[in-house]
Amino acid sequence: MFQIDCPWCGPRDQSEFAYAGEGGIKRPEDPSALTDAEWADYLFMRQNPRGRHHEQWRHVHGCGQFFDVVRQTVTYRIESVDLPGRPALANASGEVR
Repeated sequence: MFQIDCPWCGPRDQSEFAYAGEGGIKRPEDPSALTDAEWADYLFMRQNPRGRHHEQWRHVHGCGQFFDVVRQTVTYRIESVDLPGRPALANASGEVR
């Protein structure tokens, strides 16, 4: 177990939260212009890196809010917690997705 510092409620045990997927994924501006393969890539293809990873979490047994986390997947060490979409998240290579 590890603790997550909810931006609204403060530090809580990880069991109060639910992982909500990879963070920093930008929705296509015109989804209807995408091919089926491009749309499937947007919906389903996610990184699963070993090391630094940008994630979304939800405080399900607390305030219910979503927020962004940068976490080391090997050590579970949380580098930062912030409100959703602020600042723009970048993947490990620095590219904003």
